[in-house]
This record gives sequence, C-alpha cells and structure tokens, in this order.
Amino acid sequence: MPSADALAHAESLIRAIPDYPEPGILFRDITPLLADAAALRTTIDALIAPFDGTFDVVAGVEARGFLLAGAVAIAAAVGLVPVRKAGKLPRPAASVSYTLEYAEAVIEVHDDLAPGTRVLLVDDVLATGGTLVAAHALFAELGQDVVGTAVLMEIEGLGGRALTGDVHTVFRA
Repeated sequence: MPSADALAHAESLIRAIPDYPEPGILFRDITPLLADAAALRTTIDALIAPFDGTFDVVAGVEARGFLLAGAVAIAAAVGLVPVRKAGKLPRPAASVSYTLEYAEAVIEVHDDLAPGTRVLLVDDVLATGGTLVAAHALFAELGQDVVGTAVLMEIEGLGGRALTGDVHTVFRA
C-alpha cells in the first residue's frame, strides 16, 4: 500500500469544479492527478492493493474509469474489458439501464470472457451507486464473477455504498 504522504499528494491534485456538467453538481477533475506520474502510480497501487492476485481481468466503466482501469490492468499484468455507454459497442452482449444522480443511462459489455472469469471492476467515482450496480449486473448476466470493486473516490453524501455494498475507495469526498 502506498504511503500516507504519497496518497495525500495524489488527492491534493484532484480539483473540485462547481456546477459541471449541470448546476448543483460538484465535478471532481482528476486530470492533474493523471498528469503526475508518481501520483498516478500511487493511485493505481492503492486501487489494486486489496485485490492483488484475485482477478483475471479489469473492467473499466466509461469514461474516466477506462483511464484508471487501463493502468490497473497493465500494473497487474491482466487484460482490460471496457464497460461502455449504449451504442458504443459494435456487438453488445448484455446491457443494463440505471439512474445516475442527474440522468438516466444504459451500459453495455461484450461477451468475450469465459464464464467464471474473475473481474475487478474499476471506476473513478462512487456517487449514487447506480453505475456500479449496473456493471455488476452485466457481468453476472454473462456468468463472470466480480471479485471486487475499486474506485478512486467516493462522494459519501450521495449514499452510493448503500446500493453497492463493499467498495474499496482510495479517497473520500
């Protein structure tokens, strides 16, 4: 697990942007964290730590989850599966609709994994929990085993953990 100082530095790089993408939403901009190699490595190590050696593939949730999941997959020497918004995959095998804190959405995934494949689900933010619950449902429908969920940050005031259950969170907002 990375040091407390390294994690504090990584967290300090996350900017809060008010009223984006809509009034009343406080967006967490992780771009500065992604641009800092040491902070990014610290974050990736922290995302993997509780699950090291327990997963066969990393699933990243669109869009910022892709960035983190790709780095996690490389660090763990496993493959990557994108969980995409509706209409972005040429041959979706499963789709699930869900409610975001400010919209409705649908996510999809291909069926390239064998049943029983152990999946680590990675996303950037746990907010209301709808996206992560939907992603779990996608993999369950296809017969894969989600062995854990890791997120960069959790917005505790939105109560997503009540829906998702156990989620490993690096930072809390």
